[in-house]
This record gives sequence, C-alpha cells and structure tokens, in this order.
Amino acid sequence: MEVAPREPVAGEVEEPVTDAAPATLRRFPPVSVQTATRWLRMTNHNPGVVGLIRRARRLLPGDPEFGDPLSTAGEGGPRAAARAADRLLGDPGAASREVSLGVLQLWQALTEAVSRRPANPEVTLVFTDLVGFSTWSLQAGDDAALTLLRKVAQAVEPPLLDAGGHIVKRLGDGIMAVFGDPTVAVRAALAAERALRSVEVAGYTPRMRVGIHTGRPHRMASDWLGVDVNIAARVMERATKGGIMVSSSTLDSIPQSELDALGVFAKRARKPMFAPQPAGLPADLAIYRLKASRELAVPDDSDETDSQA
Repeated sequence: MEVAPREPVAGEVEEPVTDAAPATLRRFPPVSVQTATRWLRMTNHNPGVVGLIRRARRLLPGDPEFGDPLSTAGEGGPRAAARAADRLLGDPGAASREVSLGVLQLWQALTEAVSRRPANPEVTLVFTDLVGFSTWSLQAGDDAALTLLRKVAQAVEPPLLDAGGHIVKRLGDGIMAVFGDPTVAVRAALAAERALRSVEVAGYTPRMRVGIHTGRPHRMASDWLGVDVNIAARVMERATKGGIMVSSSTLDSIPQSELDALGVFAKRARKPMFAPQPAGLPADLAIYRLKASRELAVPDDSDETDSQA
C-alpha cells in the first residue's frame, strides 16, 4: 500500500533533501584505521599508563611481581603461563602486557590462596650441606654418593617439614629451607642433626653443617632471593667442621629460656685479631655456634670454625 506524501503545513519551511551528514557529525571527522592504530600504540607504550597499571597491580591479590623473570618458579597453570609471558605477552614495556599479567596474578591468587600476604615477611632461613662430601664422592663413586644423598634426605628433611618448615630447594648435597619462627627453625635443625647420626654408607658417616639467619628476603614465587639469603649461606660456611651456626639476628629473637629448653647454649665465633670482615657479611653481624649444654665443662680449643672466623 502506497503512502501519500504529507501535505505541507501552512508556515512550515520544507528542508531540501540532502545526503550531507548532520552538523554535529561534521564536527568530528571520521577517524582512519591508521590513526586509531597509532593512538593505541602510543597509549600502550606510554610510561605513565604502564606505571599506573603496575601500581594498580600492587593493590590486587596475589604476587605483584608476577611475570618477573625471577618470579616464575613453582608449579601450576598460572606459573606455567608466567614462564611463557615473554613470548606470549609481547613487549615488557607495554600496558597490554601489564593488564594480562594482572589477570594471571588474580588467577594465581585464587588457585594458590596467597591473597594479600606480606611481600617480604620476616622469615628464618636455614642452609645445610655435608662437610667434605665432594672429596668423599670422588673416591666412593656415583652409586654410593647417590645412596648417601637419598639416606641424608630421608633423615634430614622430615624433621624440617614436620616442624612446619618449607624446603625451598635442594642444592646438591644440601638444602635451603625457610621457617616463620626462629625458635622452630633451631629446634628443627637440632632434630635434623640428631637424625643424621644414624646415616652411614660404605663405612662413611656424613657430618652436616647448618647456617641459620633471620631477615626479610624477597619472595619470588616459591623461591627467596636477596641479601639475607646470601648472609644465611655465609653463616653456614663458617661451620667448616660441621655443626649449627646462627646469626645474631636469629639469636636475638630466641628467648634464653627456649635455648635452655632445647639443651643448647650459644658461643660466639671468634676471629683472629685484625682479620678483615668475611665477604658477604655485615660488619655488625655476629655469628654463634650452638653447642649442647653438656659441653659447657669441655674445654673448646680445637674449633677450627671459630679460630678461622
């Protein structure tokens, strides 16, 4: 059915038919694809925008360093995605990459239940290794060495884990573990040392040295990095003949009553007069050897660690 044209109303001015766009649209000329692409590229690489998104990520649950090359350890889907971030998410200086990492960060927080935990909490680090293992293994051979390492792990690791410690990594003949409480860390180390006494392979009984230090290392996923980690390793190295060494920062956090209950006392490691401060240790950091209380009556004039400290 045809519709009859509308009759003009008296006094109405009929506008001519035209294909021109309305004046409001003519004020904003059409944006070309090239212009839009250029604007997106500039915004995506704008340092201010990237910095804003990075600051926003620190307010989100999970690890704000997610995607950092030093923060890609661990298992699970989010960690696997983080390890591939450099290939999948493009330019490290792009805002789009930070947004994508923020999404993965939230995923990680939900799957690993690490929402809003402190970035660098105070922890107690424990390093261990076996005295003279490398020399012995050259003579004993691979089979005996592997047998010994398995038996050492079966003896040493359960006391650490049962006390609530987390074994960060295994380092050849040693391990690195982390504890939330210094007293618990010392108690676990003493238990591990006792357990090791039952280990013997081909007539060889290993001796373990332990270094314990309390600080605030940087947590990177399931790993810990930073100065305090290096200090803990240096503290362990002072036990050249074996035994447990603790830094003053750890000892200051343990009440004397706890040491008495553990049956140990702390003896400060000596160093020759005018000897330089050992590399990797702060000048004001003291190191102590833990000894069983029954050793109080035993003269100690053959402690190689103390004499070389």
